Amino acid sequence: MRRAAPGLSLALLAIERGAWLCTIIYYLITGHLGWFGLTVACVAPGYVAQLLSILWFRADGHPLSCRLLALHLLQLGLWKRYWDVLWLAAKTGSGAHGEEMLMQHGDTCVLRLLEALLQTLPHLLLQTYIVVTADPVGFIPGVSAGISLLSLAWALVSYSCFTCLLRPGHLFPPATAILCLLLWRTGMLGTRVLALVLFARLYSCWVFAIAGAHWLFMSFWLVAQQTDIVAQPCRWRLFNCLVGAVYIFCYVNVRAGPSKHRVAVFYAVST
Repeated sequence: MRRAAPGLSLALLAIERGAWLCTIIYYLITGHLGWFGLTVACVAPGYVAQLLSILWFRADGHPLSCRLLALHLLQLGLWKRYWDVLWLAAKTGSGAHGEEMLMQHGDTCVLRLLEALLQTLPHLLLQTYIVVTADPVGFIPGVSAGISLLSLAWALVSYSCFTCLLRPGHLFPPATAILCLLLWRTGMLGTRVLALVLFARLYSCWVFAIAGAHWLFMSFWLVAQQTDIVAQPCRWRLFNCLVGAVYIFCYVNVRAGPSKHRVAVFYAVST
């Protein structure tokens, strides 16, 4: 399962991008230019992950060739990373260089999670809102929203599995545990997204007040925990603000050590 995970992630990413492209074409053909523009705009935040990927390639000693820059410009940088992990896994099938493959896969999991939160999540919110509010609505936006939900949940599960492997003595979770994690993440994200969309439909702009209050509370909570994953003060504040926004939808552990108490506090407040 550990070696199959990068292949599953790459396949799901390809399916998500295909559904995204079909949605864009659908809005263009049907004349929904407003939805078309907003769907295309959701692509832009993904370049943050692509830029970070280039910087990490450079830090690892890879030359910045025109081919590498072109792949990231086309938002295919993570595809290359997944392909590199698969190639390394096939090359070292006997178990050699397992640590190198783990770190490469870990970098890819972190970057994919960042891209999913910045790009897939806005797309999911937009398509869900369109499905709920637009009348009539086509079949394609609903399928795209469902695939985006599954892709985002899988990105969270992959990140959780990677952090589990970093702990001494821990092994890759079995397939049944991964399936349970995927179902939990999918259900949690789906209900939160649907609740926000329904609230936005009923109360319009008041949804920003509710989400903003949740974001501020979670950001202050992170500051109170003295999260030390980022050292510089300005970047530390920005990091807490970004993670606070993520906590509107789901919990992501960003601190070392046991997290059961923090998870309990988060869900007690969020519920």
